[in-house]
This record gives sequence, structure tokens and C-alpha cells, in this order.
Amino acid sequence: MKILVVHGPNLNLVGSREPGVYGTQDFSTLCTSVTELGSQLGAEVSHFQSNHEGALIDRIQEARVGGGNSVDGIVINPGGLTHTSVSLRDALLASAVPFIEVHMSNIHAREEFRRHSMLSDIAIGQIAGFGSASYTLAVRAIVDSLTTGRR
Repeated sequence: MKILVVHGPNLNLVGSREPGVYGTQDFSTLCTSVTELGSQLGAEVSHFQSNHEGALIDRIQEARVGGGNSVDGIVINPGGLTHTSVSLRDALLASAVPFIEVHMSNIHAREEFRRHSMLSDIAIGQIAGFGSASYTLAVRAIVDSLTTGRR
């Protein structure tokens, strides 16, 4: 089972950016812990981070079913693109890969503009508000969904 974890804009700064909101665990440590959990669950986890919308779209297109770099599931934290990117939404739809939307902060308890997601209605689910544990919860959920067929 192959899982792609997509990290959107500014997530490379996790650990130093607004630690009161995003915690103090650095990005590298976050990725390592998610990869290790995936391995324990029988999944091969890869990570992709970019601050550029087009690069994120390109990687999601590569991950599509039947693509050269295909995966079974995606965990995505689109960062600020959550609220604005129709193109990211279209890429996820076109990929036909089941995905879970993840956020470290509770976007529903923040500013009004952060409360709307362009992706949540096409995702298997959304996990938000648990800091770096949001990622591990999402990996557990996508593995469970792929294993059981529940969507």
C-alpha cells in the first residue's frame, strides 16, 4: 500500500512558524514519525512539500491511478490553498485517488475565511486541530479506509 503525504505552502516551516498554533515539532521530525507509523501499518509513505500550487498539482497528477508514480491514497494538508484552490480540487478529482484532508490547527475555530474548504466535500474525511497528531490520525484513517473499503 502506497500513501502520499502532500504538504502545501509554508508547512516546511512547521516547528518555527507560529508554534502556539502549529506546535514545536519540526517538519523533518513530523515526516519521519508519519513515515514510521505508515511502516508499522504496512504502508509505504512518501512525502511531497511545495510552496507552489503548480508543483502540488503536478505531483498529484503523477499519483493518479494508472500514473507512473501512482499511489493508493493521499493525505493532504493544502495549507492556505485549502480555501482558494479550485485547481488543486480539480487535480484531486482527476487523480481518482482517495484522500484525507488534514490540518494541524482547527480551521473551524479560526478566522472566518479559514472555515471553508474547497476540498472537504470530495475527501473521504477531514482531520483538524490535533497538531502533528492530525497527520498520524490521517494516516491511520487512510490505511483503514483502503484496507476495509470504507469511504
